[in-house]
Amino acid sequence: MDPLSDATTGLLPHLLQLRTLLNRGQLYEQAVKDAGVALDRPAMTILVILDAAERPLRVGEIAARMQVVGPHVTRHLNSLEERAIIKRVPDPEDQRARLIALTPSGQRIIDRYTAIVNGWFTAALAQWSDQDRTELIRLLTRLTRDLTTQFDAVAAAGGTPAQGED
Repeated sequence: MDPLSDATTGLLPHLLQLRTLLNRGQLYEQAVKDAGVALDRPAMTILVILDAAERPLRVGEIAARMQVVGPHVTRHLNSLEERAIIKRVPDPEDQRARLIALTPSGQRIIDRYTAIVNGWFTAALAQWSDQDRTELIRLLTRLTRDLTTQFDAVAAAGGTPAQGED
């Protein structure tokens, strides 16, 4: 038996439970209500992505991070732009292209929303040491990056993930 496989066997149920917990409709509804925001989940996801990127992004970058196709994102962007929550700005590397940026109004919206959600995380992790919280963020960042790389390779190869070498 591969010791690495033994160590990761229990990971999937916990990840699925975490996904379910984070995707609870009631939690999203409570967060937007508490933040005084009237946006659907995909629109808020776009704002979270733009905020986390800390720079304007191309539509394709947003779509890739959402794991959806560009037209899906474009429909939401059009609505957000009409509401002056995002704006299209010139791409400094290609003046013909446009990037998506938060407007000051959009930044205020995402700041209120993330303050609510971050408050929940702060409360949940209140008994954790600073070192444990820092390590959690480091490991989740690493896991997300490595899984993204692995799953992208799987999708490109049209097959299953590579197993450890014997």
